[in-house]
Amino acid sequence: MYFLIAGDIRARSDAWLVGEAETLADVSDNTPRDNLYDRLVQEVAELATHEVSDPNLTGDRQQNSVFFLQTQPTEGPIWVGPAPRERFLQAIQAAQLAPGTPANVSVDGWRLPFRVVFRDRGKGKGIYLGFADISGVHMLDRLTERCLLVWAVTVVLGFLITWAAAYRTLARVERISDTVSRIGSEDLSSRLLEGPHPDEISRLSRTFNNMLDRIQASVHQLRVLTGSVAHDLKSPVTSIRGSLEVALSEPDRSQWRERVAEAIEGLDRLSQMLNTTLDLAEADAGALQLRKEPLDLAALIQQMVDLYQPTMAEHRHQLTTELQPVLVEADLSLMNRLIANLLDNEVAHLPAGCCVNILLQARDREAEILIEDNGPGFPLELRDRVFERFVKGKASTGHGLGLAFVDAVAKAHGGSVTVAERAGGGALISLSIPMVEVLREKVVR
Repeated sequence: MYFLIAGDIRARSDAWLVGEAETLADVSDNTPRDNLYDRLVQEVAELATHEVSDPNLTGDRQQNSVFFLQTQPTEGPIWVGPAPRERFLQAIQAAQLAPGTPANVSVDGWRLPFRVVFRDRGKGKGIYLGFADISGVHMLDRLTERCLLVWAVTVVLGFLITWAAAYRTLARVERISDTVSRIGSEDLSSRLLEGPHPDEISRLSRTFNNMLDRIQASVHQLRVLTGSVAHDLKSPVTSIRGSLEVALSEPDRSQWRERVAEAIEGLDRLSQMLNTTLDLAEADAGALQLRKEPLDLAALIQQMVDLYQPTMAEHRHQLTTELQPVLVEADLSLMNRLIANLLDNEVAHLPAGCCVNILLQARDREAEILIEDNGPGFPLELRDRVFERFVKGKASTGHGLGLAFVDAVAKAHGGSVTVAERAGGGALISLSIPMVEVLREKVVR
C-alpha cells in the first residue's frame, strides 16, 4: 500500500511538473523582451508554487518546495526559489537531465530530493522546474506511523486471541485426559463433555463417547455371555459327574456301560452348546467361515423333515410342507443346523397335537422359508428379543441359542429372519436367503 500511494503521488507530481513547465515555456516564448520580461516571468513562476501549496507550510517555507530556473544565452538566469541558488545550479548541471522527463535531483543541504523537469528551448535557452513534495512525504510518514500502530495493535490482539484459544483448547484437552485417566475396566460410565459448539474437540469427545458406549456394551455383553455360559455349563457338568460317580459306585462293572453312555450323551450336548456359542461369536465378529455351494433348498428341507417326522408323530404333531424348489449358494452344514434348530424349536415348545406347516417360495430374487404353527406363539415380552443369545422362555429347558444361531447364519448368507404372530394364533417365522435360480418342480406334501 505504501509503494502504491508513493507511486501515485509521484505520478501526479510528474504530471504537474510537465504541465507547468510547458505553460512556463509558452509564457516565456510569448512575452515581449523588454524591461518587464524578467519580472513577469518571475511572477508567473511564483504563482505556480501556490498550485501545490501545503496547508502545513506558509510564507517562505511554502516557497522552499518549488523552484523555477530559466537559462538565457546572453543574460543572467531567471531564478525563483529558495536560496542559495548556486547549490541548485550546481546540482542541476551535475544531473544532466533529459528534456521532458522528470528525474530526481539531490541538492546539498536538502533532506528531500527535488523532482526536476527540463524544457529545452534551443539556442542555449532552457527552463527547469523543480518540486519537492513535502506534503506527500508528510502524508506518507503519517500513513507509515498509522500502519505501524495498526500492525502493533493487530499483533497484540492476535497474540491475545491465539493465547486465549490455545489456553481454551489445552484446557479442554486436559479435561479429556483427566476423564480418560479415570476410566477403567470396572467403571466405563464416565463420559466426556462434548461442548455446545461443533468444533474439532467436540467431535473428538463425541467420537470417544461413542467408542465408550460400544466398549461398555461389548463388556456388558461379554459379562452376560460369560455368566450365562458358566450357568449353563454347570448343569451338564454336574450331570456328567453324577453319572460317572454312580458308575464308580456300582460293584458290577457291567452296569458301567449305561452310566458311561449317559455321560457321553451329556458331553455331546455340552460340546454342541460350546460349538454353537463359538459359531455365534465368530458370526458377531464377521469371521464365520462359509463353504458355499449350490444347494437345492427344497430337497434339503425335505430331508430334514423326513428325519424329524418320527419325532413329530411321537408328539402327535401334524407336519405339512409346500416346497418350491429353488437353488441357493449356501454352506450345507450350517443350513442343516439352521433347519434342525427351527424344527427343534417346534418340537420343544409346542404342546401335543399341533399343526406345523413349512412353506418355501421364491420372492424378489430371494428364497423365503415360512414356518407357522397353531401353538401358543412367542411370549409378548420375548418377541423382540428371541434372536438374542441365552434368551428363552420360563418353561424352556434349552440354552437359548437356537434362534440366535438361525439369525447369525441367515445374516452370514446375506439374508434375514423375523418372527411374528400368526393370524388366528400361533407363531410365524420368516427366513429369507438370496436365491440363485428357481427350479421347475414343486413339491407339496
